[in-house]
Amino acid sequence: MATHIPRQVPHQVPLARALDQNDSLASLLRRLRESEARLGTVRTCLPPLLRTAIKPGPLDDESWTLLVTNASTAAKLRQLVPALESSLTDAGWAPRALRVKITSAR
Repeated sequence: MATHIPRQVPHQVPLARALDQNDSLASLLRRLRESEARLGTVRTCLPPLLRTAIKPGPLDDESWTLLVTNASTAAKLRQLVPALESSLTDAGWAPRALRVKITSAR
């Protein structure tokens, strides 16, 4: 009976360390975490039914995007943008334009 020896990939680097060692990936990870944290901040301002329909989207130096799957959710969310921006400012987040984008459900 043959013994199975696992193949080792040379220079394996744990994902977390790879992200930390690469400036571009580290920046991307920081923006992803900030986007999620911003959503956590504004979640309390959202009606309960909207809370599960919204996902954090891209964050750049000028804007932050919230992702929704349908036009009616987007319309309601756009009405709440001033309150959400105020909530973010009150929580100490750097001001950025808040955008709402409709995506396909996956």
